[in-house]
Amino acid sequence: MTQIIDSVQPGTILLIGEVHGQKATHDQQMSILEALRDRGLKVSVGMEFFNYTDQDLVQKFRSGEISETDFKTAVKWSGFDFSLYGPQLAFPKAEREEFGLGINMPRSVTQAISKNGLASLKPDQIKLMPPNFELGRDSYHDRFNELMSDGHIPTDKLANYFAAQCVWDDTMAWQTVNFMRNHQDHVFVVIVGEFHVQYGGGLPDRIAVRLAQDGLDSKLKIQTISQVWAEGLNQDEIQKEITPSDKYGPRADFISLFGL
Repeated sequence: MTQIIDSVQPGTILLIGEVHGQKATHDQQMSILEALRDRGLKVSVGMEFFNYTDQDLVQKFRSGEISETDFKTAVKWSGFDFSLYGPQLAFPKAEREEFGLGINMPRSVTQAISKNGLASLKPDQIKLMPPNFELGRDSYHDRFNELMSDGHIPTDKLANYFAAQCVWDDTMAWQTVNFMRNHQDHVFVVIVGEFHVQYGGGLPDRIAVRLAQDGLDSKLKIQTISQVWAEGLNQDEIQKEITPSDKYGPRADFISLFGL
């Protein structure tokens, strides 16, 4: 924890790649946020689980204008326990000029892409796309295919699913850079699924590209944390998780193991 906090300064984009729904990883996220604030830093938070198009609802929830129940209904919350994600969204303090943001693309768009490809998007969906969208780099494509081609996705749909994954990443990158362009004195903590962060090929790469396009790459810094759930793994399997890949390089700047 000390190493992580010491690496962060104003202008840092801190990407925390989580295993969804594991309480210990969410507890660590809150510990990181609190430790950053204890250092006197302005801490804003961006979250994968909320869409950027729902930011008005996010703000109403954060300000207490709508209840948690009404908020969850409005954003169509389902799946994971909201108590694992609500505290992170509520953490930034308005009186400190901090922000809690939804940064993801509406699932209706990524589902359309997964099913029928980018060319199938309707005009109102195209308007939601990040400007200058690009697919992820080749190494990210390779890693995605390695994971998904083992029965997860039909082979003839892999290209569509990868395009949807990249829209997910690039939308979050776009929203992150949009925020940091005008808040370079903040630390922006992004909480997102671990695959998006690991080995730098997904979200970190897309943020880096967009920072460079804006001329912000020399002013802002990206740091990554990979939260690895290691329950049931033997020592050799754990070593494989934390050892840099010959093909893809280091998993992250910092790796936290849970469930040992």
